[in-house]
Amino acid sequence: MSVNVQHECACGAASEETLLARLDEVIAEYRERPGALIPVLQIAQGIFGYLPECALKRIAVGLDKSYSEVAGVVGFYSFFSTQPRGRHLIRVCLGTACYVRGGKQLLDALKNRLGIDVGQTTPDRNFTLDVARCFGACGLAPALMIDDDVHQRVKTARLQAILDQYKDGTPVPSPAE
Repeated sequence: MSVNVQHECACGAASEETLLARLDEVIAEYRERPGALIPVLQIAQGIFGYLPECALKRIAVGLDKSYSEVAGVVGFYSFFSTQPRGRHLIRVCLGTACYVRGGKQLLDALKNRLGIDVGQTTPDRNFTLDVARCFGACGLAPALMIDDDVHQRVKTARLQAILDQYKDGTPVPSPAE
């Protein structure tokens, strides 16, 4: 069974065919492997930056799975996103220590500054905002992570300086926190 999804994808008309061709190569490589669905979804998310419906349909057909099975796996695991994500993922810790020491206020300040809510992405696709439960930095609360960088003892007054480090896509080391 073949499904033509060439024009259903919202991932950019200029590169859509290239992205789908890369996905087809991945599907072909994993097709006969047991448990291929999750690795293919992970790679597809890396290719597209998220999992658009066109990719999910292509994966379902390519791996001979139902669309509902593929979509169910994507919905179950929080790692997967069906919405475009920003170049940088901001996660605010709301574990007990961070919450008590100002994590909620930090989150509220980020929502206001970025103009988005948890789970949303800024219109320029630079930042996606999320929450986490613990980074293991309880003694240095409140903490937030941007990509793999942990920022500790963050004050709302320093938020803009931290965000500015990620504006051009390349984090700049900040002074000792």
